[in-house]
Amino acid sequence: MLKEQPAFPAHASQSRQLEAVAGEEAAIRPALHSTHEGGTVPLVVDLDRALILSNPQLEAILAHFGQNAVRLGEAVRARLRGKAALKSHIAATTSFDVTRLRYDEAVLDLVRASVAEGVPVYLVSCHDEQHVRAIVEHLGLFTGWFVSSAGDELSQSARTQRLIDAFGHGGFDYVGSSADDHPIWTVARKRIAARQSRAVRTSLAGLDGDAIFLSSRSSRLHAWAKLLRVHQWAKNALVFVPLATAHRFDLSAFGAAIAAFVAFSLAASAIYIVNDLADIEADRQHPTKKNRPLAAGALPAAAALYAAGGLVLAAIALASCVTIEFVAVLGFYLVLTTAYSFYLKRKMLVDVIALAILYTTRVIAGAAAVAVPLSAWLLVFSIFIFTTLALTKRYVELAARIDADLPDPSNRDYRKSDLGVVAALAAGAAFNAVTVFALYISSDAVHHLYRRPDALWLICPILMYWLSRILMLAHRRALDDDPVLFALKDLNSLVAFGLIAEILAIAI
Repeated sequence: MLKEQPAFPAHASQSRQLEAVAGEEAAIRPALHSTHEGGTVPLVVDLDRALILSNPQLEAILAHFGQNAVRLGEAVRARLRGKAALKSHIAATTSFDVTRLRYDEAVLDLVRASVAEGVPVYLVSCHDEQHVRAIVEHLGLFTGWFVSSAGDELSQSARTQRLIDAFGHGGFDYVGSSADDHPIWTVARKRIAARQSRAVRTSLAGLDGDAIFLSSRSSRLHAWAKLLRVHQWAKNALVFVPLATAHRFDLSAFGAAIAAFVAFSLAASAIYIVNDLADIEADRQHPTKKNRPLAAGALPAAAALYAAGGLVLAAIALASCVTIEFVAVLGFYLVLTTAYSFYLKRKMLVDVIALAILYTTRVIAGAAAVAVPLSAWLLVFSIFIFTTLALTKRYVELAARIDADLPDPSNRDYRKSDLGVVAALAAGAAFNAVTVFALYISSDAVHHLYRRPDALWLICPILMYWLSRILMLAHRRALDDDPVLFALKDLNSLVAFGLIAEILAIAI
């Protein structure tokens, strides 16, 4: 049964608490009709697409899987009982902070103005009642709301009929956003749209020449570029490392490595999207991550989810043109990074090891793409150096929280008091990486690849300098969230990399 619940409005003109509860529709309806018959036409606002810039329903589902990944079976059993049962299950088992949601200010201004004039304002949503109630109580502006019950899904047709039953045909004004709202606009008195697409604007204007458009959908190109993290693709240059260390400089090897780079970049962008979807709530509490496109509501979560799926398919299709071994490595990367996004990153130190493996997987993928044997020395060196960078990333995040006087991170199993231990672990991993490189120079393997292997000893002090400097800058709060991206923009780091490349060329 579809339910309508009263809110507890904070506005002075609506301070009287309505005492209706779920199931008392007979008691609620006369109150609604008396409001309408008294001359004040109520305003109904779509919560899911008009009032909120994001998709709270999808966000709650993603937050649920992020917080309860090991309890997937319970969610599946709830889904078998219907969509409404799944929503009820997610609402009961998932922490979801509605105070961090991004709202459309134009719609909020309209609601505030209506409340000031004594107009009753109602929310309508397909979302679970528990979350809708939390949003209503947080804003303190609404007279009541229409939601799904635990046994019934508030579909669009049911939503339309419920509003007609409550207010009568033409007895309410409606604020919507998408083409799905068209059936309700046809039975509303006034039609109001927010952030509508060009097609919806044209359709609504054809239905009602006096339709009100609060805002238009802005260009999303910049937001998409930011969401895909195109600048992060530089990390995937690691696929070229085996090509260089094996001295494979033929055209076919370059072509395979370039295809591997593009495939990994597409897959990485897909995972960045999934990670942002899973972390929307935590990102909104972060001083800088709150401006990410999904956390800020600049892009719809559903569109981002579809984009992630498309990118994964494109990455696999391209990988299949390289080698079957490369497809297998890419598949492993997708599985591990998805596990990281929803579960592993919430486990202390497990997240660091997982990140180091993910970086090293790019090196393994490069070897698979160009069909060269993977050096055990390169593998161990990669693990240590990427563990250093992953720990440094955690150090920077914890330091930022300490400086901003923020609480311990809710999506990481770290405490601010762990800062010193994290720094010590990072330093230990860094100098282990240098030790492994020194042992490699001393091994017999290096003499088969280099004519002047002794020149490689010059790389050790450069590595010691670069790694130590990264740790010092992190301690001085002069490092951003990602040490890898910092190194690609830092002049000293680029000089160090250039010197290492020159020494390698001399050694060959």
